[in-house]
Amino acid sequence: MPELSQPDPRFHRSFLATTAEVAAAPGGPGPLTRGIIARHGKRWESAEGFAAFVEELRGWAEGVRLPPELPVPATVLWWTEGEEHLGTLFIRHRLTPALLDHGGHLVASVRPSVRSHGQGKAMLRAALPHAHRLGVDPALLTCAESNTASRKVIEACGGRFEDNRNGSLRYWIHTAA
Repeated sequence: MPELSQPDPRFHRSFLATTAEVAAAPGGPGPLTRGIIARHGKRWESAEGFAAFVEELRGWAEGVRLPPELPVPATVLWWTEGEEHLGTLFIRHRLTPALLDHGGHLVASVRPSVRSHGQGKAMLRAALPHAHRLGVDPALLTCAESNTASRKVIEACGGRFEDNRNGSLRYWIHTAA
């Protein structure tokens, strides 16, 4: 059964496979993932480089070495099953004015080969208690108005539509049980 896990070097092979799938999927990766791939993608090829990247991800929760696309501390969790990496979740600890318009607290990406199997809903439901423990309640989630799949996931998990800001649909969801 899939679960949220701390980033770990043991997922090296499957993380690389997920990244390749996301890069090849229609629309490719989102801006956050695209920036991270551009800066770290070559480094991931070696076990040592990947282990260093994992340590960097863990530091982001403390605000250490944040990438430009991530202007606030964020907890990074991986959606995994056994040794397989199925997706990535970012929980931003707070919002900037720009993230309040577009970006929100939670950003998730599911490996294309496992999409449409309930993984997005399961990952978001599992993320809500983590966000609550970080003091995020309610959480803002956004998605492009053209992203029907993300919209359906957010609504199925209790997201309440607030508005559309320049093509970015904004939803609030309570993180407490």
